[in-house]
Amino acid sequence: MPATLLEIQDLSVSFQTPQGVKGAVDHVSFSLGEGETLGLVGESGCGKSVTALSILGLVDTSTGIVESGRILFHGENLLNIRPEALRRLRGNEISMVFQEPMTSLNPILPVGKQIAEPLMTHQGLSKTEAWASAAAWLERVNIPMAQKRMKEYPHQLSGGMRQRVMIAMAMICRPGLLIADEPTTALDVSTQAQILTLIENLKTDLKMSVLFITHDLGIVAQTANRVVVMYAGQVVETAPVTDIFDRPAHPYTKGLLKSIPRMGMSANGSKKRLQEIRGSLPSLDKPIYGCRFADRCPEVFETCRVERPRMILVQGKQQARCWLYGA
Repeated sequence: MPATLLEIQDLSVSFQTPQGVKGAVDHVSFSLGEGETLGLVGESGCGKSVTALSILGLVDTSTGIVESGRILFHGENLLNIRPEALRRLRGNEISMVFQEPMTSLNPILPVGKQIAEPLMTHQGLSKTEAWASAAAWLERVNIPMAQKRMKEYPHQLSGGMRQRVMIAMAMICRPGLLIADEPTTALDVSTQAQILTLIENLKTDLKMSVLFITHDLGIVAQTANRVVVMYAGQVVETAPVTDIFDRPAHPYTKGLLKSIPRMGMSANGSKKRLQEIRGSLPSLDKPIYGCRFADRCPEVFETCRVERPRMILVQGKQQARCWLYGA
């Protein structure tokens, strides 16, 4: 087993909204080993991105608060370290690639300056040294005419190129952990495949760990060693990636897998229809005493509505938060 690099223990995060306090993350726990890729999966609004932002200390403190938990990186609790120490860590030992580079890149600075900045900030390189390294990284992420692109602005690049710039910026300090938050959502299929291959190759070359956040189980199948499934702010299943696809345990995970588009015909010769998960996410501004998936679950029974399930060992290394597997 690889040594543990990141461990999240009992993390809860809430936000003050016009409707009252809303719990975005509810007692979330999982770990990530050195050299491992962990897929964090769930539909929009389930708490994936808030969990990632909490790791980097980027939760908006004007409305959000970390109510409980610990986030251990190399055994050090990131929730307790001084802001200056966290800033030195962010972008240097832990980096993040965001979903939409146009809102993450500075529109009024050339991309070369943005890529070079982490080296000057974290590693003390001169402007000349950092610029040369940034150009080399543009070539490494397969952007042609790197010296020319260094002087261009984000709006002058295609979506795929902007995402490659974000990856170069995230990787230039050779971090131990990369958090990739839906990095291929806005890209076409061929560009998406190129970005996934690029991240996998860089992970191997730099011997880093990756926390890959996505709602796309197809991407998880390609990239992850293990999977954490989230629903309505809670972890509902964890398992090695092969177990998730071969024998999903939680009814929500089963629903996600059934909703994946598939080619071919049904038994009666008609085109196969997508199977949706009926209903919608529950409101998190009111207490939920039972299972949060109960109103949408095809296997629900009375206990599910009145008692909160805990994570239960199903088999091997697979766990699920479900009363189907006993107390």
